[in-house]
Amino acid sequence: MNKQFYDSVKSELFENILPYWQKYSRDMKNPGFFGEIDNQNHQNAEIERSIVMTSRFLWTYSAAARFAKDKSYLEMAHFAYKVIEKNYFDKKNGGVYWSVMPDGTPKVTKKQIYGEAFCCYGLSEYSAALKELETSEEFQQLSEKVMNEALDIYNLLEEHALDKSQGGYIEACAVDWTETDDMILSPKDMNCPKSMNTNLHVMEAYTNLYRTIPVVFCDAKPLQREIGDSLANLVEVTVNKIVQPNAHLGMFFDMDWNLLSDEISFGHDIEASWLLWEAVCELDDEQLKSEIRELVLKMADITFDEGFDKENGCLENFLKDGGKFLDRTRVWWNQAESVNGFYNAWEMTGEEKYASIVEKQWGWIQNHQIDKEGGDWWNALDAEGKPILEEAKGGNWKTSYHNGRTCLELLRRSSFKTI
Repeated sequence: MNKQFYDSVKSELFENILPYWQKYSRDMKNPGFFGEIDNQNHQNAEIERSIVMTSRFLWTYSAAARFAKDKSYLEMAHFAYKVIEKNYFDKKNGGVYWSVMPDGTPKVTKKQIYGEAFCCYGLSEYSAALKELETSEEFQQLSEKVMNEALDIYNLLEEHALDKSQGGYIEACAVDWTETDDMILSPKDMNCPKSMNTNLHVMEAYTNLYRTIPVVFCDAKPLQREIGDSLANLVEVTVNKIVQPNAHLGMFFDMDWNLLSDEISFGHDIEASWLLWEAVCELDDEQLKSEIRELVLKMADITFDEGFDKENGCLENFLKDGGKFLDRTRVWWNQAESVNGFYNAWEMTGEEKYASIVEKQWGWIQNHQIDKEGGDWWNALDAEGKPILEEAKGGNWKTSYHNGRTCLELLRRSSFKTI
């Protein structure tokens, strides 16, 4: 990768993605983030707003501030945190609500573990950003308060969502953390007790919590070891239960990890490859790294062989019905995670084939996925590269997180430190 490549990544992050969401995502009248933004950047102020969306903004702008060492990006993070503090924290039962109405009234109150994980993810990054960039005593105290809130969520998940028998984490609990039959994450998902997606993002959250807690607390070793044990157990579950013999991820499971669907999600496959590697690298377990290195690279190779459009340089969406149906929609987050996953494989091996994939994928993004007039990226394109305008530009499921994180990951790992 040459300097020109990284310069284009830097420009995309700091001149397109971050400014776009700062300009269009916030509702200042009813403080929060708009649950939908259309492709003309018109915001819908009436629909409910999710903890996932809000936490993803909290993470992105905290991470951008830490990377750039520029606390101006914390203004957006401060806004997101205040919204979570006021509207989402369940002060009676602990944890956070799944969604609220624009006036802050709770809408869906169940404890969807995917949402709890993203809140933990965002809080831990925000806490570290405050500790590193804000020098006042007030913000230093807030940093510790926020990290303790992230730890509270971690403890609730370990108490109520962890399957202590079969491993991994269930999909949801009722508002008071008791059992519920309403497990479903979204209309695109199955109402089942366990999923790849939830466990993948609990792993992501625990990885971030594990690496940020020493930034905030000088006596963090005992807590970090506890979180590390939880993270190591989840890595083991991912490798032994979620990843299938064909090196694809299973999507939906019963409590005993029996597979309930044959769907293959290429975006999740490649995302999981680098998140798995990130987790074991943070744990600094050389034996574990040696055990899963081949698997991580196999996941990347299978994604390329079966799910990458080699002619156009982009990632397909999903495969199901026994391989009979291939969805060729070019979804924004799939393209972003494709860059992350193949870049990670290149960094692991130094093999130029992976660098070539990254360059092709980034070329597709620059030529097609980026909305050069309206800002940020198109949510979805058809197989010919035409925007699917029915898919919203932003909202509860599309924020600054996937593409912003991709740019941050590439810049953080680059030898060209241009900021």
